[in-house]
Amino acid sequence: QVQLVESGGGLAQAGGSLRLSCAASGRTFSTYAMGWFRQAPGKEREFVAAISWSGGTTYYADSVKGRFTISRDNAKNTVYLQMSSLKPEDTAVYYCAADRYRAAQGMGTIPLAAIDSWGQGTQVTVSS
Repeated sequence: QVQLVESGGGLAQAGGSLRLSCAASGRTFSTYAMGWFRQAPGKEREFVAAISWSGGTTYYADSVKGRFTISRDNAKNTVYLQMSSLKPEDTAVYYCAADRYRAAQGMGTIPLAAIDSWGQGTQVTVSS
């Protein structure tokens, strides 16, 4: 199991960019698929993007394809979410998640309660 801490959230204008970071602690970070989820007020938490433990495979929700990019640096125990062309609909609390030995695509279908580790979230607000 790993512990996750998100950072980089804040305010952005529509069309702008933000970069989120998720710092992980643990000896086996490189064996975990990593993902980003978000939860808007009054909405359920939803999948955004995921990356395999090797970094070779990525998977995105249709709503963010072409705008968001997930990456990881296993040497730094960190996963990133580069968000560009932001829309007001992207406003949400963004959560980092980790699941050991899972494929990137699996992060988009697994029940949320089954995910091994969650961060505490970071707020992203996009003004129109």
